[in-house]
Order: sequence, then structure tokens, then C-alpha cells
Amino acid sequence: MTTRASHSDSIGDAVPDDRAPQPAVTARAPGPESRAGAGDPIVRRARTSDVPDIKTLVDVYAGKILLEKNLVTLYEAVQEFWVAEVDGRVVGCGALHVLWADLGEVRTVAVHPSAKGKGLGRLIVDKLITTARELELRRLFVLTFEVDFFERHGFAEIDGTPVTAEVFAEMCRSYDTGVAEFLDLSYVKPNTLGNTRMLLTL
Repeated sequence: MTTRASHSDSIGDAVPDDRAPQPAVTARAPGPESRAGAGDPIVRRARTSDVPDIKTLVDVYAGKILLEKNLVTLYEAVQEFWVAEVDGRVVGCGALHVLWADLGEVRTVAVHPSAKGKGLGRLIVDKLITTARELELRRLFVLTFEVDFFERHGFAEIDGTPVTAEVFAEMCRSYDTGVAEFLDLSYVKPNTLGNTRMLLTL
């Protein structure tokens, strides 16, 4: 089940290392796309074999900054995820979820505490923005505690929900909790306490 803790869907490189334990992340042989030198990060699309490592990353911050996500939820959404890999280890992740014809959301950006300070959060978000442009999205939303981090990517704080009443009504049909948070529906407000709503125009 999803926890109702206050949360953000993003953790850049700014979260202090002492806020969470540092579990191990599985190492694996680099894939064919891994042509960078030793220690150089690679950002690539997630595979189903990455899901346990994504779960480990989410669990580091679950209940404090991110909502807890169970394995089945991550497997269902694996096609939305990109991962950062260093020397065959998955040490960062982030997801792009399409909300509407011109609108997407950056979700579940997390960097393992042992890999902070290396710009991996920036690389992941840059890749999500590039992917959004390839999908011909025009706006990206994020719900976050990391305001300064996302401002450096061009996001700006917003009030309310930036869709028409007609689109709002259609989006209310979704069973996705993240969509409910975007719409700022009353039953998910405990999830979003302390978060800032931000939008990037592409």
C-alpha cells in the first residue's frame, strides 16, 4: 500500500547524506550502451531487471520525502523510468509520466546517498526534459521539496492546477495517485504537505 507521508517526487543532489541509511545497490555487468570510462555516469532507459535497484533507491527516502512504492507499482511503470548507472551500479532514477496531451510530470527522482554530489540528479532530469520534448509535451510539472534544484532546470513555482475545467474533469477519472496530487484533490493532501508545485514550459 502507498503510505500517506508528506512527500516529494524528486530528490536531487541536495538532500543531506545523513537523512537516510545507505543500503547496497546491486552491481551488474555494463550493457552495450556503457561505453564511458570507469566512473563515468550513464543515463539510460530502465529495464525490468533494474526494478529491485529502483525500489532500493525509493526505500532510502520512503516515508520522509518520497511515498513508498511497492514492486508491482514499479514494474507497471518501468517504461517511464530512466536510471543513472556508474560502473555497472544503478545509483539514480527518475520517471516521466504523461498527464495529458501537452503535459507531463517528473516523478521519483532519487540519487543514492553514496553517489550524491556528482551531478547525477541533474543528468537524470535533463534526460527527462529531453524525453518530454521528444514526446512533444509543452509543459512539465513537479511536486517537490527541492525548489532550488528544479529552479536551476527552469521550473517556476505555481499556484493551483494549470489545466482547463474540462481537462480537470477528465483527469479526475484517473486512478493514479500522482494525478490526484497534481489536481490537488482533498483526499491526497496529506501526501503533499510541505511540497512546492512547479512547472516548466518547454
